[in-house]
Amino acid sequence: MSTATAPAPPAAARRRRPPTDGRRRAARGAWIAYLVLIALALIYIFPFLVQVATSFKSEPEAAQNPLGLVPQNWTVAAYDTLFANSDFPLWGMNSFIVTVFVTLGRVFFNSLAGYALARIPFRGRALVFALLVAVMAVPGVVLLIPKFLVINQLGIYDSYTGMILPLLADAAGVFIMKNFFESIPASVEEQARIDGAGTFRTFWSVVLPMARPAVMTIVILSFQGSWNELNHFIISTQSPELTTLTKGVAQLASGALSQGTQYPLKLAAAALMTVPVAIVFFVFQKRIMNASAGAVKE
Repeated sequence: MSTATAPAPPAAARRRRPPTDGRRRAARGAWIAYLVLIALALIYIFPFLVQVATSFKSEPEAAQNPLGLVPQNWTVAAYDTLFANSDFPLWGMNSFIVTVFVTLGRVFFNSLAGYALARIPFRGRALVFALLVAVMAVPGVVLLIPKFLVINQLGIYDSYTGMILPLLADAAGVFIMKNFFESIPASVEEQARIDGAGTFRTFWSVVLPMARPAVMTIVILSFQGSWNELNHFIISTQSPELTTLTKGVAQLASGALSQGTQYPLKLAAAALMTVPVAIVFFVFQKRIMNASAGAVKE
């Protein structure tokens, strides 16, 4: 007696099998993770939304409903006051000048110092690096008085030079560039030296272009740090003509221009301050993600 063999199910039916318990648990865990991340993102962005919404409110409405995200009566009175009755444009120009020079200076000097610590052998290099790490551990507020004394003795107090020069290099930037240069194979530089390139030519034409992701990181950190700097500008200037956005907004927060809470005015100034930093961050973040480091495998 012959036994009939049941035909195998078609491929489409096999593909439609219900997911296993492991897949269900993985999908459930992914959804939970997404919900948690969305909640954290909303908590993080909520103060910024309140800031933007309040800047378009009237003074009484901002005091009555400070956390409302939709103004009942939209108004740009706060922005009109900033540009017509304050030195906000002057503050913005000063911040822009200082930030551009500080960013360019930090990219150049941090890269030079990082390359020297990573590639050029000299006596005391380990000690210099140890001091660099030690400087990173010192709170910036501790250095304010010594920084003021040095600026005053050099005769650059209350000037663009005094605002820019002390910020042209930072320990964290040198540390980042040193670590990145150490990840680049030394064979690339050896080939450049065989072709007759000197130390600076090798650094500028060969190694620095390969360090583009690190350079973009320094650009973002330098622009954000110098744009938002406050303590240094307090101890390096006193003239109203050299007031930066951070000092000007701090004066607004302390009650300048008029009486009352001034919530719309203060938050309008703060919202405008965030625009350049956000633009620079998103532009250079995209370049970091798309940059090719050009690493060579040995």
